[in-house]
Amino acid sequence: MKGKRVVLCASRKLEEMATLIEKQGGIPLVRPAQGTVFAKKEELVHEIEEVIASRPSWMIFTTGIGVDALLEAAERGGMKEKWLETIRQANVAIRGYKTAAALKRIGIAPIAESDDGTTKGLIRSLQSFSFAQKRVVVQLYGDTAPSLKQFLQESDAIYTELLPYQHIAPDEAVLGQLYEEVTNQQVDAVCFTTAMQVRFFFSFVKEKKDLEQLRRAFARDVVACAVGKVTAEALSEEGVDRIVAPELERMGAMIITLAKHFSANQELKK
Repeated sequence: MKGKRVVLCASRKLEEMATLIEKQGGIPLVRPAQGTVFAKKEELVHEIEEVIASRPSWMIFTTGIGVDALLEAAERGGMKEKWLETIRQANVAIRGYKTAAALKRIGIAPIAESDDGTTKGLIRSLQSFSFAQKRVVVQLYGDTAPSLKQFLQESDAIYTELLPYQHIAPDEAVLGQLYEEVTNQQVDAVCFTTAMQVRFFFSFVKEKKDLEQLRRAFARDVVACAVGKVTAEALSEEGVDRIVAPELERMGAMIITLAKHFSANQELKK
């Protein structure tokens, strides 16, 4: 990684990751694309009330932290038992092992779950079910999961999203700077640690820049690096085909995997 300029889009564990990059001989650059996350309060309690009243046929959970946040909000609103009963009477589907663990703590077992922790895997697990005119509530965290929404809407489901958190977009000046650095080959890699960072960056580019130019840069010159499967899937859905991601979904493993990628490419050029 010697001399490689590596962008970090994260907003946490930056010092730790920057130190790892420097130890590998790289130059870390911080370009936060995460935005600001606020837990919704009274608004979320009202949304839970509406879900309870609608008696959904399906409830799909995509993050463990989202499961916990919804339970806490229901308890704040004095609706914990009604909320648990609403989940129990519905068909439950999940994505991710942390989601499974959060539901297990409250005695809920899913009837469908992703076989690989991705949204595509979740969709595969749902394809044998009929959703025609069924009320389906999907808990999201930051990733909008457009492929899941499309699948359910095309299956004629009555689709509702439930987001325990409000996301405020990152500084557009930072996103603009990152775009220029990638498309002008001023950086060698961009590390994304959440799907939300991917969505914010690409939404900005779609609205204000040249999306195809960005995709070409990632295809030819700049390495897109993802911390794990969900983040890599978000990149893929945005049209990025060349993605480096570690087997172990950890930030440190991501940096080491990226260093190995650069090293392998250097050997091929010899």
